[in-house]
Amino acid sequence: MKVEIINAPLTLHVHGFAGVASDKNYAAKAFELMDRMWKVVKSNQIKNKGRNIWIYESNHSVFAGVELEEGQHNTDLENKNVQLSRYAYFKHIGPYQQIKESGQKMSEDLKAAGLETVYPYIEIYGHWTPDEAKLETELFMALKK
Repeated sequence: MKVEIINAPLTLHVHGFAGVASDKNYAAKAFELMDRMWKVVKSNQIKNKGRNIWIYESNHSVFAGVELEEGQHNTDLENKNVQLSRYAYFKHIGPYQQIKESGQKMSEDLKAAGLETVYPYIEIYGHWTPDEAKLETELFMALKK
């Protein structure tokens, strides 16, 4: 696994919905929020970049959203601005079912290298393809300074 350490700012302006995975089933909560977000985006014909962004934060908080095209907005969606100044990055290529395993391995490798991760943890899902072997998901782990 080749994890990159990035020391340049990453800023995301995401529009969607927040929730709490009180039962620690983060994927189920994120899917619920994502489905709700896409209903608003599609029904209002909001132009967007088409990539699902899941943001995991402390206290079991999850935010599922999308970046909007410039000039687009909607008051039915919550806004979430995230800025990472230092983070680890890995591009997972393959089935979505293996993302959790990639994230765990990424975290283990960072810890072994003496790096400490902090929230938020971000997954950005690339555009859909029916070939699971070609699905791309970008993983971002914020690093303690």
